Amino acid sequence: MASLNLKTNINSLHGELTIPGDKSISHRSVMFGSIAHGITRVTNFLPGDDCLSTIACFRRLGVTIDEEDGKLVIYGKGFEGLTEPNEVLDVGNSGTTIRLLMGILAGQPFFSTLAGDESIAKRPMTRVTGPLTEMGAAIDGRKTGAYTPISIRGAKLDAFHYELPVASAQVKSALILAGLQAEGDTTIIEPADTRDHTERMIRQFGGEIHKDGHVITVTGGQRLTAADVHVPGDISSAAFFLVAGAILPNSKIALKNVGLNPTRTGIIEVLTNMGANLEINVNDENAFEPSGDLVIKTSNLKGTVIEGGLIPKLIDEIPIIALMATQAEGTTIIKNAEELKVKETNRIDTVVNELKKLGASIEATEDGMIIHGKAKLHGGTVSSHGDHRIGMMLAIAALLCDGEVILENPESIAVSYPNFFSHLNSLMS
Repeated sequence: MASLNLKTNINSLHGELTIPGDKSISHRSVMFGSIAHGITRVTNFLPGDDCLSTIACFRRLGVTIDEEDGKLVIYGKGFEGLTEPNEVLDVGNSGTTIRLLMGILAGQPFFSTLAGDESIAKRPMTRVTGPLTEMGAAIDGRKTGAYTPISIRGAKLDAFHYELPVASAQVKSALILAGLQAEGDTTIIEPADTRDHTERMIRQFGGEIHKDGHVITVTGGQRLTAADVHVPGDISSAAFFLVAGAILPNSKIALKNVGLNPTRTGIIEVLTNMGANLEINVNDENAFEPSGDLVIKTSNLKGTVIEGGLIPKLIDEIPIIALMATQAEGTTIIKNAEELKVKETNRIDTVVNELKKLGASIEATEDGMIIHGKAKLHGGTVSSHGDHRIGMMLAIAALLCDGEVILENPESIAVSYPNFFSHLNSLMS
């Protein structure tokens, strides 16, 4: 297992960064470019391992995808142009790839098998395979389709009405992609708002989808048309530097072109609630995906309670929020975050255990964690456990630590932010 000595005891961070492209939107740009008709060009695509897995899968489904002058060029074939793969579709570490791809493959008249790495093999798939089976697809896998490898014999799908038991953008998106291929109108009810990149992209590619409160309706048989996609910076990646700028002394960091989709801005709400010194300048509110520039400065933070409908808007940012809470006055409580247990790791237990190694006062609960500030952090040996967001959180934590911090398995960070360490180092110079 590789390890890395992290930078510690840093006095300040200063500079400007252009955050890499949004991972969720990058995935979907490849998927929609492939199932649309015509040539789609994508700029600021995230070349992280997860998104490259999505490209590899669609190439195996017969789609030509080129890279020209930093742009992705996708020669869309429509749903009907996808072809049966000769090999297993390897999704790597990407839960987005496998779950959304299942929605597409469920309506295809051929056989395919999906598999991924050890982390994917542990992640539950029943929440997707169950409703897709109800729509008519023949799906099997370990423990009757609960775990990978998953095999799919696509079919002519029936539209249906489905109420999501948990708020999940991945499950919702898989069912929307299946619904686009079904006979009639598919209705999906989500218990709380989740990221809506799939809905926005359908409209960007000339399709129609309707939302009334938490009720989403999509009509099958729509023909999507190629579109140019500019991917804004990933707010989940920006979150690490937003927190770093807030908790490191004498710091000021400017972040350019960050996505500000309102279903993703929970981190900004938390920063504001905790008293962060944050400036937001919106670029274009009318864009398919709004974006803006953010400036964060050293802040006097106070504890808060994070719960309810806010959780889906920041589910990926909870590890770095937990670190931020260790440097706030008072206690921070995170509730209703059971979904963290089925991410790349059980992020509740992993965050708590790793931060404790560095001296944090933090405890796990059934649905979240309780963090007591202000903690003085010290050195230690920590691990990403193969989870990119845990790895980046620990790299930011190390900046505050007295003593040596060694990070095991740092290569996992390349999943979503290949140039994370070079960006971090640039703020120290």
